[in-house]
Amino acid sequence: MLYKFKSKAAGDLIMLEPNGRRVLQIIGKDPGPQGIILPEEMPGAVAKLEQAIAQEEAEHKALVAEAQAKGQVPPKFEAVSLRQRAVPFIDMLKRCEKEQKEIVWGV
Repeated sequence: MLYKFKSKAAGDLIMLEPNGRRVLQIIGKDPGPQGIILPEEMPGAVAKLEQAIAQEEAEHKALVAEAQAKGQVPPKFEAVSLRQRAVPFIDMLKRCEKEQKEIVWGV
């Protein structure tokens, strides 16, 4: 399944199901087949995504430092980070908030 996020203020954004589901869960939205993000919800959504990105990066950095301190091989992480997946969505949220246009999916 794909998530296709649409708005009148930005181009369509397509995400694979696991990535779209994760982003929606982070911002507190039901990752169902249809939904809407209203302009007044967008600042909070951006803040939650940025917090999740910072947390993931801090955890990765701590795990690498711990492994190096023990003389072990650092762990490998997904090739594409949450930051890389979420930045286009954050950009869409900011554009839509500025234009006061909602984001919908599954419609």
